[in-house]
Amino acid sequence: MFVVYLFIFFIGLCLGSFTNVLIWRIPKGLSIKGRSVCRKCKSKISWYDNVPLLSYILLKGRCRKCKSRISLSYPLVELLSGTILVLLFLKSGLSYEMILFTILSPILISIFFIDLKHQIIPDELVFWGIGFSFLYSLFIFPQFIYSSIFAGFISSSTLLFLYIITKSKGMGLGDVKFAILGGMIAGFTNIFHWLFWAFLTGAFVGVILILGKKYSLKSKIAFGPFMIFALYLIIFFKI
Repeated sequence: MFVVYLFIFFIGLCLGSFTNVLIWRIPKGLSIKGRSVCRKCKSKISWYDNVPLLSYILLKGRCRKCKSRISLSYPLVELLSGTILVLLFLKSGLSYEMILFTILSPILISIFFIDLKHQIIPDELVFWGIGFSFLYSLFIFPQFIYSSIFAGFISSSTLLFLYIITKSKGMGLGDVKFAILGGMIAGFTNIFHWLFWAFLTGAFVGVILILGKKYSLKSKIAFGPFMIFALYLIIFFKI
């Protein structure tokens, strides 16, 4: 059984490597096709230097050619992706649900880090996620297709209402659009639990940052990461 977990973890690491491509290229408007290059010297990275996690360790976190440091975010994203995939397998086994979230995790993790760094939620990632979720409901659980769409509508409408009454100071339209995907993933019975935990964790972290003088009351804090964190709470624990 350990070998199975190890294999799934490795698949997760590979998905994490792909996720790093999304995180780096999509905000810059670059194609996700083509080989990876060093950010500093722009040299193409050989396949043996692009093995998830292992290459980072063997290269001691530096480019083989120019010796510049490789961001620690790369192995962290790979580790996170691998861990999530193992947890999904422990929860659901080899099921349709695991297949769905295996596809969606690179999208969710990418949005988490892109929004955290750039305070944007790329439309293409949201639309890909909505498309996969819709097809999943349509072909695997067609009896839930309407409730899934309605859940996305309700959660997005809720955030749109907050967006309007706060005059876009509380959140952005990217959050409103992501709420369609989030609602479809959480499901109709869980959307308000999901939003509750997203706002609760966001408020908690916001208070800590303000007390630590990292942010002021007027500072904008990306809400996407909290929505995604809350989604995983719903996925794993159904809280």
